[in-house]
Amino acid sequence: MAYWYEGPLAAFDTETTGVNVESDRIVSAAVVVQDAPGVRPRVTRWLVNPGVPVPEAATEVHGLTEEHLQRNGRWPAPVMYEIAQALAEQAGVGRPLVVMNAPFDLTLLDRELRRHRASPLSRWFERTPLYVLDPRVLDKQLDRYRKGRRTLADLCAHYGVPLEGAHDAAADAQAALEVVRAVGRRFASRLEHLSPAELHTLQAVWHAAQARGLQAWFALNGAEEPVDPAWPLRPDLPAAA
Repeated sequence: MAYWYEGPLAAFDTETTGVNVESDRIVSAAVVVQDAPGVRPRVTRWLVNPGVPVPEAATEVHGLTEEHLQRNGRWPAPVMYEIAQALAEQAGVGRPLVVMNAPFDLTLLDRELRRHRASPLSRWFERTPLYVLDPRVLDKQLDRYRKGRRTLADLCAHYGVPLEGAHDAAADAQAALEVVRAVGRRFASRLEHLSPAELHTLQAVWHAAQARGLQAWFALNGAEEPVDPAWPLRPDLPAAA
């Protein structure tokens, strides 16, 4: 019997102008589809001219300059439509979508769709739900007492997954997909009998608990930084519409 982590998976990732989902913009994105482990994936890439300045700090991360994006990037409106359509296609065929730190990438996509298409991401999944697999949430739940950071690079190192060309949307999406397969194999006894739909629901519960724990840790250390418990998509704010 082939379990979900040995079957078809897709993955989504973005590179952005910053880390604020309400105000920052997508500058590149990729969807990676793999029908089985070891099979060459199909990759769709987008390069976006965000129409706003690209901070040097963001360029230092992903290497995409404002000049390059203005010259080679497409306008956001049609790109956001194409990305949402690509994700809807994955949902339509029942293929789970891997998204590392899903509340960031999916919420940012939602805000971009509202900004440029006057339509939320949820509209694309009214008939067929999208089942998300978040390696960050899965790893924190299944190996909760392991010390150290849990960035994508850290997870790749821990699970023995190659990460070539980090901070390229396609490379990061592919690596996240392989991490999820590795998590599935390592914790097979706890995951193999769960469907992607069941895992999607469980991850929402796990993420909320993880957020509460992080919030408590911040409070204990005198920090007031809020932690949003919503997963995989943060609630919309009026200012984002």
